[in-house]
Amino acid sequence: MTEFDYDDLGLVAGLEIHQQLDTATKLFCECPTELRDPEESTRRLTRYLHPTRSELGELDEAALEESRVEREFEYLAYDSTCLVEEDDEPPHRIDEEATTVALEIARLLGMEPVDQVQPMRKLVIDGSNTSGFQRTMLIAVDGEIQTDDGPVGVEDLMLEEESAQRVEETDSGVRYSLDRLGIPLVEIGTDPDIRSPEQAREAAERIGMLLRSTGKVKRGLGTIRQDVNVSIADGARVELKGVQSLDDIDDIVRNEVRRQVELLEIADELADRNAGVGDPQDVTAVFEGSDSGVIQSALASGGVVRAVRLEGFDGLVGREIQPDRRLGTELSDHAKRHGAGGIFHTDELPAYGITESEVEALREAVDAREARSAPDSAGDAVAIVADDPETSELAIDAVVERAETALEGVPEETRDANEDATSRYLRPLPGAARMYPETDVPPVEPDPSEIETPELLTEKVERYQDEHGLDAGLAEQVAYGEYMPLFEQVVAEGVDPTLAAGTLESTLTALRREDVPVGDLTDDHLRDALALVDDGEVPNEGLEDLLTALAEDPSLTAEAAVEREDLGGVSEDEVREAVVEVVERNAEQVEAEGMGAFSGLMGECMGALRGKADGDLVSDVLREEIQKRA
Repeated sequence: MTEFDYDDLGLVAGLEIHQQLDTATKLFCECPTELRDPEESTRRLTRYLHPTRSELGELDEAALEESRVEREFEYLAYDSTCLVEEDDEPPHRIDEEATTVALEIARLLGMEPVDQVQPMRKLVIDGSNTSGFQRTMLIAVDGEIQTDDGPVGVEDLMLEEESAQRVEETDSGVRYSLDRLGIPLVEIGTDPDIRSPEQAREAAERIGMLLRSTGKVKRGLGTIRQDVNVSIADGARVELKGVQSLDDIDDIVRNEVRRQVELLEIADELADRNAGVGDPQDVTAVFEGSDSGVIQSALASGGVVRAVRLEGFDGLVGREIQPDRRLGTELSDHAKRHGAGGIFHTDELPAYGITESEVEALREAVDAREARSAPDSAGDAVAIVADDPETSELAIDAVVERAETALEGVPEETRDANEDATSRYLRPLPGAARMYPETDVPPVEPDPSEIETPELLTEKVERYQDEHGLDAGLAEQVAYGEYMPLFEQVVAEGVDPTLAAGTLESTLTALRREDVPVGDLTDDHLRDALALVDDGEVPNEGLEDLLTALAEDPSLTAEAAVEREDLGGVSEDEVREAVVEVVERNAEQVEAEGMGAFSGLMGECMGALRGKADGDLVSDVLREEIQKRA
């Protein structure tokens, strides 16, 4: 990957961290914050969403672009879904637990809480909210975190409702699931103080650690998302949304810097070529007998082929600006936003069933110059779209608009992060017109004096070593692991810390590798199982069998699983009886080998007791019985 002098380029970046809170209920209703399987849905509802004007009569550009594609939004509802989530009932008051957690996070970030929390509506018409807007509220401002490259300011902390979860595309639009809608979410926005990809990652890691220190945030894929705002001195602010992994942030920033550098160089080259963009034309006749499957499929269903001459763009449309992404990919992304499958362009043709003669005919139809026929200037490129008449017109107009911005340099926009750390066009940057006051939810006045400062994870690691006797590695695993809150609860209830830590971090990991569905284990399952072992009612050796039984049948209680699997411990007298029987059965070996027979007989004793006895006890009794006979 190309490395740049980021100071020389004037890199400026900021983060927006979105983290789901692990509260009992949702932000504006009493529904649980647990995700459901789409197959569990009990009913469905549909919506069509359209943009509305702000109080000043303005339309948000991002919402307006979303509305240009007519789509039906279908929502999966469950037995846990209420009328608030369906937008058939006004929202309830702000969840107090969510507000408290948000204020704890603000304190860890050194932020100043606002005097009054005022809910606002943020216009969102991509279907991710049944109401057509998202409720959000400012909680605190003016914080700071430290990185190795200096401090990074934290501009604001918002508390808002999570969006509905996209399930799949449908023939008429998009299907969403309402289980996620309304889960409390904090959004943390930093100042544009970040000056390198490495600092961006470090800042995100620091904020992530502070969030997890509360013990009240959800864990797992999709529960935290990072957006990154990136610009360079001669470029433009670009918002990169939906970075799922911290490991990708530095690569995302590097690739966006490269994209802006490449686009600026392309703009300079286009200026030298005196480039321009022509008007769209219908070139269907050129492809009436084409062997291209894409084009024939469009024409067979009454579609058309539209083209635009990109004057002076020859060789630049196919120029790579990110790994495996080109200027042509940018044009295609804009066409796709309007329903087309993509574009073809002459920098990649002939290909895809389009012949050399068809390319020549296309060039002639739009009066595009070949590079070799214009010795004093570059040749032209041509982009085409094949689709139904309405879609192809919208798509080719979008290609024209994006090509015209290529003449200027880098457009301000919102982009979607891809899994390979590249990005694709999503929509224009939103403006102030998308926000307006929420009139259905009364404001609240927070009392920061009642908020306790959570212990940092780094401090927990040290405490676990000092107070609980855990080694450094296990202490860090527990503190940073998803079961940290449960560990603290069971230890406070008297469970041995080493037993709890080893079970939650090692035993569960081992069972997961054996394909035991440990994700189905609830906190109650784990808490009760640990208590039974700690109380001696189940031997340590029976813990894995107990957890396996509970994972495979979550309807069981720990006590019921012990009874069903016959996992209860045996008395010392029963242990001695079983050990004596094993020793007597192997009397000759014991007399011949003495303690040398211990290892083999130990396994036989544990097998005879079927894991129902503590290994240390069996070991002690076996040693005694061997010594009697040796």
